[in-house]
Order: sequence, then structure tokens, then C-alpha cells
Amino acid sequence: MSLAINRLFDVSGKVAVVTGGSKGIGEMIAEGLVENGAKTYIVARDPEALNATAERLSKLGECIPVVGDLITLEGLKACADEISARETRLNILINNAGFGHNAPFDQYAPEDFERVFAINTRAPFFFTQALLPLLRAAATPEDPARVVNMSSGAGLRPLGPNNFSYGGSKAAEIHLSQRLAVALAAENINVNAMTPGRVSTPMLDRYMAATGQNIAANIPTGRPSDADSMAGAVLYLCSRAGANVTGICLNADGGQALWTGS
Repeated sequence: MSLAINRLFDVSGKVAVVTGGSKGIGEMIAEGLVENGAKTYIVARDPEALNATAERLSKLGECIPVVGDLITLEGLKACADEISARETRLNILINNAGFGHNAPFDQYAPEDFERVFAINTRAPFFFTQALLPLLRAAATPEDPARVVNMSSGAGLRPLGPNNFSYGGSKAAEIHLSQRLAVALAAENINVNAMTPGRVSTPMLDRYMAATGQNIAANIPTGRPSDADSMAGAVLYLCSRAGANVTGICLNADGGQALWTGS
């Protein structure tokens, strides 16, 4: 049996879905999957950004845009139905779409709190549930179907001021991933979480410029993660190399989760 890297990390011929796939971390992950031969659906709310990303990635392989708003159960179901109408199996589901809101504690509105949990915690659960028939159809003992839930370092310990619901929702996403890993293991479906930490994206660059923060502050390696880190981690979890890996939280964060401030 060959242990060559092109066998261990091969995802060619697989079908993948990446939510929040039009920009940022989702775009990085989608590009890694597309370039390595996976037929990849990217889901996002903004048709303009979504189509632009799909057009760019389609030069590397097969990338299909699906407009979808996962913040409501109706929108989530409609998106899952569209994918189910096109495919009979799903090998890889990346629940990446996320949302954050900061406000002082005494000004934090209930609707903002609920919106963050709706997209960060509820959506991964019910979107996975809606696509479960396709995941089951793809799953085998030798090559399980894969679900990767993109959490955050804020789910591991308190990070940043006034992001009350965000940290809680991301902590819940990690716990949810572990529970789903146990529940779905017998069906040959692996479920893992990832905590990217700070990742070099235009959104992070704008935030750091606005706040005057050092982008590498509190990262032991001295640099944020990048597209190589994000795509590489997902390829590991979703290929033969990660076939017996389930229920973990992979901290692709330059050691940020270990930082104690000393």
C-alpha cells in the first residue's frame, strides 16, 4: 500500500459544500478543494460576491455557486434542497458561514444575540441534518463522509471585548461537533471542528487598521494563518489521511489558543 502524499491527501472526485464560501476563510478552503479536484458548491448570501468567486475558482476546477441565507431555517432548507436536487451524494461539508456582533453588555440587543447563535451554532446543526441523506450516500468505512465546523479561538477562551454571543456560539459549535462525531460515527460520517485563530484576510486587515492592533499580537509563531494553513488543514481532515479522525478540534492558529499573556 502506497503512503505517497498524492494518495493520502487526494480529494479528487469528491463532492463538497462550503458555506460562506465567497470570501475569506471559506474562499481559501473552497479554492483548496477545487484545485485538488473536488466538485465544490460554495454558498453565500451576496450573489455578486458569490458569482465572482465561483468564476475565479472555475478556472481551477469545478465550482458551483448557490445563493443561500442560512440564518433562517427556511433559507437553510431551500439551500439544502437545491444541492440535493443536483447531487446524489456529498463527501465533504464545510460549515464555515459565521457572524459576529460586538456591543457593550448593557446595550446588547436580543435580536443581535439570537442572530449570532442562529448562524454560528444552529445553522451547522440543521444544515448538516438537512444534508444527512447525501452524506450517508457517500459514506463508507474506508472513506467516511466528512463534516468540518469552523469555530474560533474565541470558543476556546474569552477573546476580545464585548463579543458575548460570538464566543459562546463558537464554544457551543465545538461541543456540538463532538456530540455529532459520536452520534454519526456508526454511519461512517466524521465530524470535526477547526479554530483558525487570526487569518490573513481583507476583513482582518481592515479590523486591525481600524483598531490599530498588531495583526500578529498574541500569536506565539508571530504570524497569522493563511490560505495554505486553512486549505491544508481541511485537506488533511477530508482525505484518506484523516479517515480515522473524528471529534477533534484542530487549532490551526499559530498557537494562539495557548497564549496566556505572559
